[in-house]
Amino acid sequence: MGKVVSWEEAASFCRHQQRVGKRVVFTNGVFDLLHRGHVEYLAEAKALGDFLLIGVNDDVSARTLGKGLERPINNADDRMTVLAALECVDLVIPFEQETPLDLIAFLRPDVLVKGSDYTEEEVVGASEVRSTGGEVVLISLREGYSTTEILERIRSAYTGTGSG
Repeated sequence: MGKVVSWEEAASFCRHQQRVGKRVVFTNGVFDLLHRGHVEYLAEAKALGDFLLIGVNDDVSARTLGKGLERPINNADDRMTVLAALECVDLVIPFEQETPLDLIAFLRPDVLVKGSDYTEEEVVGASEVRSTGGEVVLISLREGYSTTEILERIRSAYTGTGSG
């Protein structure tokens, strides 16, 4: 089994690891242009357990997030391949829904992680994870590292406009 897997493969992996006392950590996102902020966030998430699983928005669901019509820059297969190459990442699971709620409920991870740009009340799947004894952790984001900021710097460099 490679690192990019189906929901069923991921759920089977989770159940097995949980039966032997391992902690499964889950996070999700678009991860369009992978950058230092992403890598540090994912490494910190992995440190919260034994295995890190990442739900990745497919291209259609990524476009519904209001990041702009040109996003995502990289297609889902490319984004998942890059994430799977990271040492701290154990499995990558695509999802096509607007939110990862169904995937989270299906996997039942021990730890659900999101960035500190969310509150615990805003984290999709938080109540589902807590209802099975899991926890929700918010990780501080790295100032100056976001795909939107990187794209703005690129636009500025080529047009002479923008804030960077």
